[in-house]
Amino acid sequence: MLRAVFRRRSAGAPDGTAQESPGAQSPDSPASDKRDRPAAESAKGRPTPKRSEAERGRYQPIGSSRRPAGPRTAADKARDRTDRSRKYDAMKRGEDWALNPRDKGPARKLTRDYVDSRRRISEYYMYILVILVAALFAGKALQSYLSPLILVLILIMAVEGSFVRRGLRKLMAERLPGESTRGLTSYAVMRMIQLRRFRMPSPQVKPGDKI
Repeated sequence: MLRAVFRRRSAGAPDGTAQESPGAQSPDSPASDKRDRPAAESAKGRPTPKRSEAERGRYQPIGSSRRPAGPRTAADKARDRTDRSRKYDAMKRGEDWALNPRDKGPARKLTRDYVDSRRRISEYYMYILVILVAALFAGKALQSYLSPLILVLILIMAVEGSFVRRGLRKLMAERLPGESTRGLTSYAVMRMIQLRRFRMPSPQVKPGDKI
């Protein structure tokens, strides 16, 4: 009977006197602490920062990398004016680093030179528009001619735009084969109806020059 009592106690161990298995480890042991931590934290050796903390370190105020915080001095203002003037002059010359994104690239430069190398009636669109607006207040005698003049002006712009589109595509195929022509027609038409002196970047070729 004593043998049966000892056998039940060693098998069930109800009172906690049974021996621990060889593989059991204490909860305070380093191996147990490493197993309880997330896999990412165990690999990095540090806790993963919260999202708010990560975004706080990532975002910085606009312009913080350009100038230090604090009041601007007279030297800073003078330097900014010089930089703006230098960039504006470079933009007028057509230097790529100073251009707006819509004006950058060899395709846009070729389009500008193609438009600037010829004079067209659409170039005087602004002058004609001012005359038409003034005619609205001149009297009924001139107002009767406004509608036909506007239709003729629209027709001229459409015809010249089609010629520009055809010639520009041919020139692009010769000079820049494989380059995308998307948006070049509208870019050329918008430059074509601007007064030559107000075009930006400034024309780098004269009317009649070969490009």
